[in-house]
Amino acid sequence: MTCEHCVRSVTAELTAYPEVKKIDISLVPDGVSTVTVESSLPLSREQIASAIADAGYQLAPLD
Repeated sequence: MTCEHCVRSVTAELTAYPEVKKIDISLVPDGVSTVTVESSLPLSREQIASAIADAGYQLAPLD
C-alpha cells in the first residue's frame, strides 16, 4: 500500500465482515504496512487475506 486510497480500499473490504469492530492500518509506502483488525468473533488468516486480496493487495508471510 502506498497511499490513503489504498488504506480506504483495504478498510472497505475488511468492514464488509459484520464482526469487524476496528481496523488500524500503519501505512509504510516503501515497505510492509501493518493491518490490525479487532473483531467480536475470530477471523481466520484466510478471511483477512481474502479481503485484502479483494482490495488488490496481499498479506506478507508470517515470520
